[in-house]
Amino acid sequence: MKRAVSVSLGSKTRDKQVVIQLGDQTIQAERMGVDGDEQRARELFAELDGLVDALGVGGVELYLRVGEREYPLRAGLNLVRDVKMTPVVDGRGLKHTLERRVFELAAAELGGIPHFRRAFMTLGVDRYGMALAVDEVSDEVVFGDLMFALGLPIPITSLKQLGWLARLIVPVVARTFPISWLYPTGEQQETIEPKYEKYWNQADLIAGDFLYIRKHMPDDLSGKTIVTNTTTERDVELLRERGLRWLITTTPRYEGRSFGTNLMEAALTAYAGKNRPLTDDELNALINELGLKPNVQYLNA
Repeated sequence: MKRAVSVSLGSKTRDKQVVIQLGDQTIQAERMGVDGDEQRARELFAELDGLVDALGVGGVELYLRVGEREYPLRAGLNLVRDVKMTPVVDGRGLKHTLERRVFELAAAELGGIPHFRRAFMTLGVDRYGMALAVDEVSDEVVFGDLMFALGLPIPITSLKQLGWLARLIVPVVARTFPISWLYPTGEQQETIEPKYEKYWNQADLIAGDFLYIRKHMPDDLSGKTIVTNTTTERDVELLRERGLRWLITTTPRYEGRSFGTNLMEAALTAYAGKNRPLTDDELNALINELGLKPNVQYLNA
């Protein structure tokens, strides 16, 4: 049996281990949280190097990829500096393949490609493939990158603006900002502090990383659709209680929860057995070969 492990800066309460079948191979997929402890994350990556088939970096990126440009994120790369043998992925490959195709791949369950009047995406820079997909199915999109990453109450209203922002700000942020400034880690993931509720209320589609969605969502999500990544059974019930209509998670659901793109990409990397990260073309081919699809749940009428 092959083994893929995600070491995440997130809360240990979200840990899970499952055995999944990919084609003719059995993969043990495991998430290991460190409650925001960067030193412990570095130690785990070093300890697991050479002992598992693929490693995933959770809760932070190694590179921020916007369009054809990739920006190295120093804080993320520092976590895996001692990994020498095992391939390491951060999920950005699936963010530009599986997430880019999310509405296409979910069309059968949704009754066709959906259309939305207005979308609100918490962060577009770190999930640019999803941003492209959301823009294609929405009349208007507001990206909250300046709001949630930098605390500036300024909406971004086009992909062009998002790309301009990435070229201007991301290189500085990627070189200098600590992880705690960029992503909620550890116990920060467990608290909910509604912010910028006007944009949530105006949207019929909410998109983005679930850590940001959960941390800042309003009490009422009635009639809305969310497209996101990792959700546990507890998360699903929370969204159901708040009136959410449709929940689309970009990765498949195993034993009640969906996993982050980094762990799913690690599982695919282990399956392929090339001992290196896979290209977009290779990932898309595996998505088709294995029939990987987003998970679609109808929560409320």
